[in-house]
Amino acid sequence: MKSPFPGMDPYLEKYWHEVHQRLVIYTGDALQTALPPPLRARIEERVLLEEESGDWRAVYPDVHIVEFPQPSSSAVAVETAVAVDEEPVLLTPQNEPRTEGFIEIVDAESGNRVITVIEFLSPSNKLPGWGREQYVKKQGDVIRSGANLVEIDLNRSGQRAFALEARFIPANCRTTYQICVWRGNPAGRFEVYRAPLTRRLPPVRIPLRAADADVRLDLQSLVDRCYANGRYDDLNYRADANPPLETADAAVVDEVLRGKGLR
Repeated sequence: MKSPFPGMDPYLEKYWHEVHQRLVIYTGDALQTALPPPLRARIEERVLLEEESGDWRAVYPDVHIVEFPQPSSSAVAVETAVAVDEEPVLLTPQNEPRTEGFIEIVDAESGNRVITVIEFLSPSNKLPGWGREQYVKKQGDVIRSGANLVEIDLNRSGQRAFALEARFIPANCRTTYQICVWRGNPAGRFEVYRAPLTRRLPPVRIPLRAADADVRLDLQSLVDRCYANGRYDDLNYRADANPPLETADAAVVDEVLRGKGLR
């Protein structure tokens, strides 16, 4: 069974953590075969830690654990004698950390210089708190580096967190879902894609180096693949969507579902 919606299915947002992971993997796979030879699509991740307040805090791992040869027995004896009273305190974390993936297109011939960053926005990026603050900081870092930034927002939670301020986006482009592309070369150029509930998701032109042609990303096929491989054909379309729909979107969703005999 396919989703009853022509574009993004709002009922998939309830399972965003899984959908997000699938989208990142599928996007990386789709780009890998389309990129010119020196460029590679690499999947990176940040760790999300839940605080007592319920907010998610983003942590970008930059520590590598390496294994060194075991020290000699005499060295061990000395170390034990010195640190006998320094036993570690054992702590049990209250929540399991989550990981959140994103894609970097890098140039393998120039020391893996980052050419383009592709983000699928999550609630942690859009809701007030540490996660959003860190995401906004990362936006600035990417733009200042001269790299391209592609932000794909298929989640209605929170407020949009595009690098392009909302006040610069025309009213007719403020659709339920949106895509925003910042081109590092020429600098200062944004592209906004409309993605209303009633249409298929648009193909997105992924910018690369200045001399490269854009790569076309068929976003709709990736969402369709998430729906099929996740076996979401058991979604309860008689219930309200989660997160709740705005009034206008709720009317559109009801019309679509009634037309498909799902309500």
